[in-house]
Amino acid sequence: MSGEAESKPGVEPVAAYKSILQAVINNRPSGTRQRLAAAIGKNRSFVSQITNPVYPTPVPAQHLDAIFSICHFSPAERDAFLLAYRRAHPGRVEVVDQERPMRRVVVELPDFGDRTKNRAAEEMLAEIARRLTKFSDIN
Repeated sequence: MSGEAESKPGVEPVAAYKSILQAVINNRPSGTRQRLAAAIGKNRSFVSQITNPVYPTPVPAQHLDAIFSICHFSPAERDAFLLAYRRAHPGRVEVVDQERPMRRVVVELPDFGDRTKNRAAEEMLAEIARRLTKFSDIN
């Protein structure tokens, strides 16, 4: 037996989607893990656990939207990930599959004269928008 993952039932399907996630994140700019950690309200070590196929820690379904948004999955990557995720966790993706009606709001910001600052401001507004979508889940 070559590894511990092979001896535990149910680990291979989790490792399959985590391999896809890891490949996507590895092809993104540095700082993506930190931005993801901030977006889901966890620390970087948690992000490392959910993105490493060696660890059995599953990716919580409530974080999938943030993961897709922060990591900029291509349609093919998203489809492959969701297929593997459904195999590992049947019935847990329904929340992600439900499309919410969205509306566009345009916000004008000053140019801060620095690409890093401009990007940080854009990410801050995107995070606020993601948090606002949780209001639709409140009855």
